[in-house]
Amino acid sequence: MAGNPSPAAVLTVADLCVSFPVRGRMIPIVEHVSFTLHEGGILGLVGESGSGKSMTAMALMGLIDSPGVQVRGSARFRGHELVGLPQKQLRRLRGREMAMIFQDPMTAFTPVHTIGWQIDEQIRAHLPLSRRAARARTLELLGEMGVPDPPRAARSYPHQLSGGLRQRAMIAMALSCNPTLLIADEPTTALDVTVQAQILELIDTLRSTHGSSVLLITHDMGVVAQSCDDVLVLYSGRVAETGPATALFDHPAHPYTAALLDSIPPLYGPRPHRLPAIAGMPPLPSQRPVGCAFAPRCKYGHESCTPRPPPLMAVGSGHAAACVLPAEGAPLPPRPAAAVWES
Repeated sequence: MAGNPSPAAVLTVADLCVSFPVRGRMIPIVEHVSFTLHEGGILGLVGESGSGKSMTAMALMGLIDSPGVQVRGSARFRGHELVGLPQKQLRRLRGREMAMIFQDPMTAFTPVHTIGWQIDEQIRAHLPLSRRAARARTLELLGEMGVPDPPRAARSYPHQLSGGLRQRAMIAMALSCNPTLLIADEPTTALDVTVQAQILELIDTLRSTHGSSVLLITHDMGVVAQSCDDVLVLYSGRVAETGPATALFDHPAHPYTAALLDSIPPLYGPRPHRLPAIAGMPPLPSQRPVGCAFAPRCKYGHESCTPRPPPLMAVGSGHAAACVLPAEGAPLPPRPAAAVWES
């Protein structure tokens, strides 16, 4: 009997590169990032600040407008090539087919219009609804996001709401048209644990009810374990490891992934006296080492890491890591079950 067909690919990114001009030369910020997001799937994009997560998302949405910036590679969304797509066509996709929850809602909202006006505008731009129906939809969304007194919040300007309420309003706007692709850049920032759980549940409901696919950018490995099907780990603009979430949590193949997991408290077992920290700092894009960018901070680093950046190498089914250790027959030890986060 034939097995179930694999979900269709909604977003296929291949060799995405983003470079900025600095003092007469192009500095790569994102280098050769590739991944596939399937229909109804949630892909977690994780890494330290400055690893290129938000820049990758901005490139996919066509929101990088700095003079001289170069965006190369391919990003196909439901048959549309996003890289190089004219802004007029991107505007038809943004908000309706693909939406983004921005990390800082204070700068994402315009300060001269009320929250309700801005959400209404997006709804009416993409859906055949009257002004009254759009406002009803806005109030419904704000209520679902846990905003107290939605009519009052809708009449407020962004500066009149707290950071947490602005974040909830931003999420309401992103979900307003039930997009096929939702890019969530730290969607639970500034939210308490209860509301964070509600937001993650709403995102999962959007996925299960409407078949939406989610690119979830976060630094919270607990959120990744709870929500994501697959994970892409970025370090200094490059892919360090990619694969199913269970594989990365149980058997991380890149020392950077293992270090990220070791820096969070275990769910079970004895409580450590002090959580281990990753020594050093990520390199500036203009000062990356010639070989593996993580080598100066890696406790397993040796001479094989320095000649050139290691390519992604398969270490399991759908699981790959840009590290020479698995190729040399020295995989990292598996994580103990007590240290694995569970939903």
